Amino acid sequence: MNIQGQAALVTGGGSGLGEATARELARLGAKVAILDVNLANAEKVVADIGEQCGAGYALACQCDVTNPESVQAAIDAATTAHGPARILMQIAGIGTAKRIIARDGSPAPLEDFVRVVNVNLIGTYNVARLFAAACAKLEPMEDGERGAMVFTASVAAFDGQVGQQAYSASKAGVAGMTLPMARDLAQHGIRVCTIAPGLFATPLMATLPEAVQQSLAASIPFPQRLGKPEEFAQLAAHIVSNGHLNGEVIRIDGALRLAPR
Repeated sequence: MNIQGQAALVTGGGSGLGEATARELARLGAKVAILDVNLANAEKVVADIGEQCGAGYALACQCDVTNPESVQAAIDAATTAHGPARILMQIAGIGTAKRIIARDGSPAPLEDFVRVVNVNLIGTYNVARLFAAACAKLEPMEDGERGAMVFTASVAAFDGQVGQQAYSASKAGVAGMTLPMARDLAQHGIRVCTIAPGLFATPLMATLPEAVQQSLAASIPFPQRLGKPEEFAQLAAHIVSNGHLNGEVIRIDGALRLAPR
């Protein structure tokens, strides 16, 4: 798919990997709707894109990916502003780290596990189903393609660390539904792929002490540095533009395999 001139939705586009992806799509000529629970962050990114690419290239929409009404309202607003979207980048997500048994012997709160799964897995499915239903009604393009979706998992889906049960389970779920969703939507000409990033230099990572960041970077075989958000964004854009990528989960991690802790 030629990204230039297409309408795109980016969940979690107000910061980190989502922000980098929104900026890359706009740079390539897409009209980008940034769906984020933090509207102020989304509006800041929209303002920056407007300065770099011109007015009308980006739109901020407050959106809770776990809420069907919120997602549909955001999709409707984006469609009104940019036309129907053929590109969906799902990058919204949260994390937590809690052992199953706390130091005092008490079990981990179930609501913490549920919250992470709701946002990362159910939220991804929620947005995907609403996007796909609208995209399937569009006229097909070259090769019969109507649209492309890119999800975000994590290397923790495959080698999660101690305390990452909720995060790993949610991201493994995203990875696990990629192929069956791609098969399901093949009849409608909608491709589905997932990116599983390793350790990236995001705002969340920046909250850790510098020594910890350096130690994490040193654990990556090559290159021994944290991933750059723009590298994630470049891969996401390539998936959209490469029509034969479908049903695949792609690690981008510098050959990293996480240790138990």
